[in-house]
Amino acid sequence: MGLEEIFPAISLIAVLILVLPAFLRSNSKLKQFLTNLSIWAIIVLAVMIVLYLILK
Repeated sequence: MGLEEIFPAISLIAVLILVLPAFLRSNSKLKQFLTNLSIWAIIVLAVMIVLYLILK
């Protein structure tokens, strides 16, 4: 495992640590949390599909 794999993983974990508390605080209701989570899932899926098609 080289530095080109470790550094992005550490960066993503750091961003998650910074964003997660505010995300959980703003989504205190279960319905709102599930709605926001599904929106993010759709966004991530769309980006993954586009990147797969471009880099194929």
